Amino acid sequence: MTVAATEAQSAHAAGVERLLASYRAIEPSATVRLAKPTSNLFRAREKATAKGLDVSGLTNVISVDPDARTADVAGMCTYEDLVAATLPHGLSPLVVPQLKTITLGGAVTGLGIESASFRNGLPHESVLEMDILTGAGEVVTASRDSHSDLFYAFPNSYGTLGYSVRLKIELEPVKPFVALRHLRFHSVSDLIATMDRIIETRGWDGTPVDYLDGVVFSAEESYLCVGVRTATPGPVSDYTGSQIYYRSIQHPAGEKHDRLTIHDYLWRWDTDWFWCSRAFGAQNPTVRRFWPRALRRSSFYWKLIAYDRRFDIADRIEKRHGRPPLERVVQDVEVPVERAAEFVEWFLDEVPIEPIWLCPLRLRDDVGWPLYPIAAQRTYVNIGFWSSVPAGSAEGQTNRLIEKKVSELDGHKSLYSDAYYTPEEFDELYGGQVYDTVKKTYDPDSRLLDLYAKAVRGR
Repeated sequence: MTVAATEAQSAHAAGVERLLASYRAIEPSATVRLAKPTSNLFRAREKATAKGLDVSGLTNVISVDPDARTADVAGMCTYEDLVAATLPHGLSPLVVPQLKTITLGGAVTGLGIESASFRNGLPHESVLEMDILTGAGEVVTASRDSHSDLFYAFPNSYGTLGYSVRLKIELEPVKPFVALRHLRFHSVSDLIATMDRIIETRGWDGTPVDYLDGVVFSAEESYLCVGVRTATPGPVSDYTGSQIYYRSIQHPAGEKHDRLTIHDYLWRWDTDWFWCSRAFGAQNPTVRRFWPRALRRSSFYWKLIAYDRRFDIADRIEKRHGRPPLERVVQDVEVPVERAAEFVEWFLDEVPIEPIWLCPLRLRDDVGWPLYPIAAQRTYVNIGFWSSVPAGSAEGQTNRLIEKKVSELDGHKSLYSDAYYTPEEFDELYGGQVYDTVKKTYDPDSRLLDLYAKAVRGR
């Protein structure tokens, strides 16, 4: 083992000790939380008053094994830092969620998705083992063979069964560039049908496909973005400056070609937070010219969102103009591919939000993940929409309609944002008795929050 590797292991061990010490310092009657300065959650939460767990020593990549194509990673390490450690070896995590400050532990306990998910599934499926701090204050190593009940229940538990301290994950080879073809469609159903064919054949026009996602601008304008890894040198585009990635996708008909470095491809959505930076004026050419490049990233837009929440800026503006307050509609849902066009067409008719992101998904593992029980050997489409609409007469009116429609179509929704399910509906969709059994086993004194309380009641 090299000196650097030894130092990394020692630093991680010290970080675990600080974590455990902070756990022991919390009163037994108090709820345990992370002392985490940032979050990628959109659901409303009660303000934490208790002292949280010290995770300051759990932010690094511990080691990368290029030969085995694995990495040992601390739970609070961001994907930005993880990718920076693996790309020099020509390797990447199997799925890299779109935003740089998403942590590996967060993506595993809260789910994540990206354009490799049609062949690599979800981030937790590439986990070989993980050290988890349970609600009982013990660090256990969970895998498919040891503490398997916790291993399989951990994804989508959102920290209510424990916190990942270390994760050993698979990596895959990548090439220096990604060649892109943006295919235009004039109907959503045609796009979904083509997406399904690409997933079944793993190719398009005789070429294997490595990455696949899409954008719907309207019922008449939508695109599939087909990515292929390549080592062939040549000019590449840059969407960290004045050009905006999602606008580059658009064209009148047929297909459009583009190329990015693998680094810029993985982070193509982060610069403008998909398209959400337009809400802050960052896409206005005049404003963009003076907007520091270093602040064109999702983490900075998050700070602006936090400022808006603190002072109710958006609702005050709406009130000043005689308009009702806004309902936040920030969701990702998974719908079976055969029902996806139906959902998107319904959404375009009922909800005034555009664009919409589409990302196909197919689980790698034939064994089910009980807290997010989408079926193995079945293709789903993640449909993401992130904006706000005029508030209705009932709380969460639009979000409730979306939840109902997703359930009608045998789909699921992610729990990072607002949810309105009854306890009975929630149990049916998100683990029910399996969750309760694992919860009692690894958090017998309920030191951690309950999943329903956290995801729906915002505690």
